[in-house]
Amino acid sequence: MEIGKVASQGNPEPLAVVNIRGDALEAGKSSERENKEKERLAIQRAKDRARTARWDLNIAIFLFAILIIVIILLFQGVSLEIVAPVAIFGLGMVWLVGWRQGRQLFERFCEEELSRLEYERTRQVEETIEEAVRKAIRERLR
Repeated sequence: MEIGKVASQGNPEPLAVVNIRGDALEAGKSSERENKEKERLAIQRAKDRARTARWDLNIAIFLFAILIIVIILLFQGVSLEIVAPVAIFGLGMVWLVGWRQGRQLFERFCEEELSRLEYERTRQVEETIEEAVRKAIRERLR
């Protein structure tokens, strides 16, 4: 039984040490780096999705309502010392709600991206196992 190393075309480092049947004996460092890089990219995608989804229609309506309240108060002759804190409080609430919503969305999107990544990994393993079984069946039939 011979033992050899398998490397990808673009990467000269061995991905795994395999025997003549194609069984993996030892996973290489490049596959670990590849998994960490995929995980980092999945987390980045989750951050990007949460950042864009944070400012939704509810927050825009709330901002518009604050603007209307400020304009009405100014037209009614309410002093600026009262209107300014109302506007600042409204903007603070908008920021707080957006931040909280962004954090919740990030957690949800991160779980989705990591579960998708895990599914892809298991699917690749299942395909590899299926290929190995087919190859073994073909060899036995010969």
